[in-house]
Amino acid sequence: MNIGMPESDYPDIRGLHLFAEMSDEHFQTLMRGSYVQNFPPQIELITEGDPSDFLHVVLSGSVELFSSWNNRETSMATVRPISTFILAATIKEAPYLMSARTLEKSRIALIPSQDVRKVFDTDSGFARAIVTELAQCYRTVVKSQKDLKLRTSLERLANYILRCQRHAGGGDTFDLGYEKRRLASILGMTPENLSRAFKGLHPYGVQVKGRNVSIRSQKDLEQFAKPDRLIDDYSS
Repeated sequence: MNIGMPESDYPDIRGLHLFAEMSDEHFQTLMRGSYVQNFPPQIELITEGDPSDFLHVVLSGSVELFSSWNNRETSMATVRPISTFILAATIKEAPYLMSARTLEKSRIALIPSQDVRKVFDTDSGFARAIVTELAQCYRTVVKSQKDLKLRTSLERLANYILRCQRHAGGGDTFDLGYEKRRLASILGMTPENLSRAFKGLHPYGVQVKGRNVSIRSQKDLEQFAKPDRLIDDYSS
């Protein structure tokens, strides 16, 4: 069901870096044309190649970005609250390069792209925030490409596990974050290769049961993975 943007959602959206420094007047302009929609799981929100009519903000739930070609499909990223997608297409008034679907029941705010572009042209704080956001996205893509092109599949998996461990608080036991088929797609592997890679990490102290990972030898795993902040730190 579509509803106008409730004012109760304003603080969450305003709190995003993208909207934090813009003027109150321009923020209200964006919100007046926006609305919120509740989606069940596995609903396609956008389709690659379609015009970028809206900037989407995930308020609750989660959304998978994916792409398809020649009867093949790959998972690109997962978007969780509170965050936006896909900003570059909105600013360029270009077709979406990825599709998106809900992974669970999700609440999504939709901000008309034409309003975003109009405010971008007039609000310097908003424009600076957009440039910063796009720069961060570019750096993330470069790091992902380095991970894919410079590392073997076993090294990619080892470093993904170390990143998961950090995000989970640094303990010896934690959750993978994705079901294995999706993880294989994200890492550029087949499910069969992923299964072999998990086995290949046994000598380095990694044990996996379902989505649960245990690291028995932190030193061995790190010596093999050789984590690098210029590849693995997605925060800068």
